[in-house]
Amino acid sequence: MTRAAAPHRVILLVPGGLALLAGLHAALMLLQVPVPAVERLPEVHGIILVLGFVGTLIALERAIALDRPLGFAAPALLGAGVVLALAPVPPAAGGTAFLGGSAALVAVYHRLWLRQRDDAVLVQALGAVLAVGAAGLWLGGVEVPVLLPWLVGFVILTIAGERLELARLAMGSGAGGTLVALAGGLMAAVAATLLWPATTPLLGLAVVALTGWLAHHDVARRTIRGTGLVRFMAAAMLGGYAWLVVAGLVWLLRGQVLTGAAYDAAVHAVFLGFTLSMIMAHAPVILPAVLRRPLPYHPLLWVPFALLHASLVVRLWLGGALLLPGAWRAGGVTNVLAVLLFVGVAAWRVLSARSRADRRTP
Repeated sequence: MTRAAAPHRVILLVPGGLALLAGLHAALMLLQVPVPAVERLPEVHGIILVLGFVGTLIALERAIALDRPLGFAAPALLGAGVVLALAPVPPAAGGTAFLGGSAALVAVYHRLWLRQRDDAVLVQALGAVLAVGAAGLWLGGVEVPVLLPWLVGFVILTIAGERLELARLAMGSGAGGTLVALAGGLMAAVAATLLWPATTPLLGLAVVALTGWLAHHDVARRTIRGTGLVRFMAAAMLGGYAWLVVAGLVWLLRGQVLTGAAYDAAVHAVFLGFTLSMIMAHAPVILPAVLRRPLPYHPLLWVPFALLHASLVVRLWLGGALLLPGAWRAGGVTNVLAVLLFVGVAAWRVLSARSRADRRTP
């Protein structure tokens, strides 16, 4: 087997980091914060954050699990999509790379499925299929608010499959089949929203049902009573589930939302409240596998976690629902600070662990 060296993995992570920084800069622009304007950035920030940042992280982790050279085509192509989407080239160039990277990710899951025949892999593969659909729709000129359910489905099914993979014993022997059925229902609802927008409440119902099942069966409900890293991971996962229910209820009660406070609530409940919380929860497990460097727990990790959730409440409830002056912008800016703070704390912990290991080396 060919095993990629850690420096190569770091190189593949660079476009994902670029996507995160570009997305955060675009968020500040959309919040009307006085930052330098970057042409095209607000129009592409949604797709590069989901397929470029989250997609690259997922594809790299799955390529490492597959341990085949061709598996690294998926994160490489998704990273190239980020660079091309930001570069002064036709938008189709970035869209084509995103489509190729998403298709390569499906191929990685197919190889993993042939190796394991595992329901967790199947659920994640279904999520990658939705990523292919999202990239294809974007390449075809469909606006992000319209194709948003495809991006949402990609993230939800990927994380749901990973939770089954990591907490299978706690979920029970029949969990895989149930999750596959729920995933199929979510996929059908996603497709229906594109063809018949009036069916969007079914998407909300599918999201709430899948989230409720995950939260009920997840070991996090018990480990939240633990201490240290175990408790931090459980809190982040349960907090993520809570925000995903918020997004599902928006679609269930409001139907299709393309603009305004309801759209802002649905988007950021999924991609900040749910996705970022799950990244925080799994970073101490996944980053060491990707970087071959530990991410030791430190109580400071609670600071960006608490800041993220508190700022979402300010942004979506006080600013979006109650329309308090300045709350929406203040919450949004604090969202950005929370993400940057988490990245900073995580980088500090990885580098400090590395320096300690270097000092122990004769």
